[in-house]
Amino acid sequence: MAKAKNILFIMFDQLRWDYLSCYGHPHLQTPNMDRLAAMGVRFDRAYVQSTICGSSRMSTYTGRYVQSHGASWNNIPLKVGELTMGDHLRARGMGCWLVGKTHMMADAEGMARLGIEADSVIGARVAECGFDVFERDDGMRPEGPDGMYDEGGALAYNDYLRSKGYQSENPWHDHANSGIDEDGNVLSAWFLKNSNLPANIAEEDSETPYMTRRGMAFIESQGDQPWCCHLSYIKPHWPYIVPEPYASMYGPQDFLRPVRSEEERANAHPVMKAFMDSKVGQAFSRDDVRNAVLPAYMGLIKQCDDQMGVLFDWLERTGRMQDTMIVLTADHGDFMGDHWMGEKQFFHDASARVPLIVYDPSPEADATRGTVCDELVQSIDLLPTFYEVADGHIDEIAHVAEGKSLRPILHGTADAPLHDFVISEYDYAATPMAERLGVSVREAVLFMVATKEWKMVHSEGGFRPILFDLVNDPDELVDLGGSPDHTDIIDEMYAHLFKWTRRVSQRTTRSKAQLEEMRTAAARKGILLGVYDEDEAPLELTVRYRGRKAADKRGEV
Repeated sequence: MAKAKNILFIMFDQLRWDYLSCYGHPHLQTPNMDRLAAMGVRFDRAYVQSTICGSSRMSTYTGRYVQSHGASWNNIPLKVGELTMGDHLRARGMGCWLVGKTHMMADAEGMARLGIEADSVIGARVAECGFDVFERDDGMRPEGPDGMYDEGGALAYNDYLRSKGYQSENPWHDHANSGIDEDGNVLSAWFLKNSNLPANIAEEDSETPYMTRRGMAFIESQGDQPWCCHLSYIKPHWPYIVPEPYASMYGPQDFLRPVRSEEERANAHPVMKAFMDSKVGQAFSRDDVRNAVLPAYMGLIKQCDDQMGVLFDWLERTGRMQDTMIVLTADHGDFMGDHWMGEKQFFHDASARVPLIVYDPSPEADATRGTVCDELVQSIDLLPTFYEVADGHIDEIAHVAEGKSLRPILHGTADAPLHDFVISEYDYAATPMAERLGVSVREAVLFMVATKEWKMVHSEGGFRPILFDLVNDPDELVDLGGSPDHTDIIDEMYAHLFKWTRRVSQRTTRSKAQLEEMRTAAARKGILLGVYDEDEAPLELTVRYRGRKAADKRGEV
């Protein structure tokens, strides 16, 4: 009988939820991701816990909110001691391996303080977010006057490219992420005007097909032992460029109109306006930029979908579809000019809402195949789900993991919503927006709380809240945060946020069962407080204090 013995956890970087045909895109057809949705459950209201790569992924890998794990932006280390997906699954006898990107920054100072050697097994796992590494590739090897952004970025991939004849100091840039003119000049995709050129690389050698093959190589190496494989793609993340035939597939006739209005920009909340006025926001507010980038972005997604077809067909042929749960999601979206912004660093659905498709081969999931779930779910719900696949019970890790298992939804046994509201956070202390707004490092933080009906953004620093009516304004164009008619709604949303802040997120060293046992453990170890007479306490607790004899030493000096 089919059973989810293994987990294939697929994550794309910067993939918008509404750019898949199963989520409604009218021109960009993604039949292979749609095929997975037809085999499982498509979640329509999935939200990430932060709208930037590093902190979003650390929440997914730990099952904890950003405020809990503390890695609040890119290149902020995940502190030593935070339990991760790998720690939890290995405790259940399931290997947990990385193939691709994590954007993990190791807590080198913490490791040195505790004497953890980086080249030890424990040290390697701590440095790699709890994963054992088959191949790590954060997909980034840019270089500026101060050196490389990531000295370890794309090293194995660059070696692969050189072995295929791409002779360059940095073929990741010169071939995979650049075009070329007739004179052989490299036309870098860092310049958005070059995004609509075909990448100077054979399609099969570009990043997405390469990583698909690496994922299949890992799975092939595992035999019969249970495994979780985090197959983590860099694309469709920038630099935006794609090889043929994908570079020529899409044009303006295929674009979705930008979701924005002049009134929205004219009346923008000060914090939102700072993001609109950032360099990337100004760029993507221009039609020429959007027209150059969108063909590449859509082509990259189409290539990702085609590679899912390659992967899923291979899983079928090898019999892995019968024993592997497949999860497909993203770490955040991409504004692409919506709301006069680029990149992903705010909380509109273009960024904070992500695709989430889960296929469970178990017969218990037969009743929900091909269904769409409208309930609020969060990225931190994946870790508890995986733990249950590994035959663990969620109560064993509920003191650490802050999400909830999706299995009741997948198996059609849920009797109540998992969440009344969802939370996302963004720490912009290290960005130019903080200086532009004149806020301190401590004040440069945003919190989103959303229900099915409303979305509110709280800004530290004395700013009023931002409020969107998701029922009557699903495009999130009208900010009602300053409306006197909506004070009751704002109070209700703040009540949700206050409830969230009251959670005991740092109580991670004792489980619920252990804490309940501790309620009586002290008495059973001889600690008797408030007992006036021995007959007031149960005999079994006082037996070591009754009927005892001792020599009289009171008169001795």
